[in-house]
Amino acid sequence: MNTDGNDVLPDTTYTTRHRIMARKRIKVSRRMLFAWFILGGFILLFTPQSVTNKFQFAFANIFRWPLSIGRGISLSVSMRPATGGLTNPLGTRENQYQNHIANLQEQLRQEHRKLEELSGLRSRFAFEGAAFVLADISRTVTDGSHAELFINRGENDGLAKGQFVMADNSIIGTISDISPRMAKVRLITDSDSKIEVKIAGANRLMEGIGNNSAKIRQLLRKKHKVKIGDNVFAIKKPGLLDAPMITAKVARCERDDENPLGWDITVEPACEIETIKDVAVIVMNPQK
Repeated sequence: MNTDGNDVLPDTTYTTRHRIMARKRIKVSRRMLFAWFILGGFILLFTPQSVTNKFQFAFANIFRWPLSIGRGISLSVSMRPATGGLTNPLGTRENQYQNHIANLQEQLRQEHRKLEELSGLRSRFAFEGAAFVLADISRTVTDGSHAELFINRGENDGLAKGQFVMADNSIIGTISDISPRMAKVRLITDSDSKIEVKIAGANRLMEGIGNNSAKIRQLLRKKHKVKIGDNVFAIKKPGLLDAPMITAKVARCERDDENPLGWDITVEPACEIETIKDVAVIVMNPQK
């Protein structure tokens, strides 16, 4: 340190001058950086799409792993159940959406088959002109092998024996008895219920056995690929059902003890019947 006490001023002056020069350099570098960005943007703007696509694919390949992690985190957050003991309201409609999708897929397959057979002739849209009579469930009877519902609609509402009854976009039974203002629905699990169905591309008879279950009674050979969870459709019935509709799902599929070449198949309703509170009766030819 100098004794004259002037050593601090030169150092301070040098430091201040150095900072000013550094700021000028920073300002210049930022301008240059901005200019480079503008230039790069124009280059990308006028670059052919085929070239930019290659850059995009290269970026996706390089950052595939971190992007997949971020996507997984976002999905886990969006699918996390609500806190505080509340149930996700969308979950209560899951059966309806799944059954609706299954019905549309089966109808689409049917339409494709018709187009092939009729060489492009137009057919009437499924359920065109049909009526869906909504009804409340007034009573449920489940006694051993019997499973029935009583609804608050009857002959006065256009209902008749044999009409199909649906809930959650699936067939749950048919009208078995009727009065002017009330009707009885025989569920597909009732021991007296017999409905023609389609399973694994084959038409078979489904018979109720009680305990919320039904059996595919006619032999289905093992060449038909059947697995648990497969959809079972009520097939079309003139005047009653205009298009196949899902009615059950395969709950158990094992080798038939009586015929090892076939399947022993047990099915369950496609919706939770014990939770439904209202139904819709399909009236194919309503009176005007």
